[in-house]
Amino acid sequence: MIKVYTKNNCPQCNMTKNVLDNEGVKYKIFNVEEDENAYDYVVNTLGLRQMPVVVADEQEPFAGFQPDRLLSLK
Repeated sequence: MIKVYTKNNCPQCNMTKNVLDNEGVKYKIFNVEEDENAYDYVVNTLGLRQMPVVVADEQEPFAGFQPDRLLSLK
């Protein structure tokens, strides 16, 4: 399963979701501003602060809008 960690009013988050939607990739969204556990996981476990953060099975989590990496999730 692909997990996308986002925050409110985040253009890169919206672009990431658009790419995944256009490619028909299924994913689950976690908003780090509304979900304290999601925030804790991204910041304290993954050590990332830039949104979005994409976590996919058997791949290294990555942050920011990275279309090439998103397309490889198909």
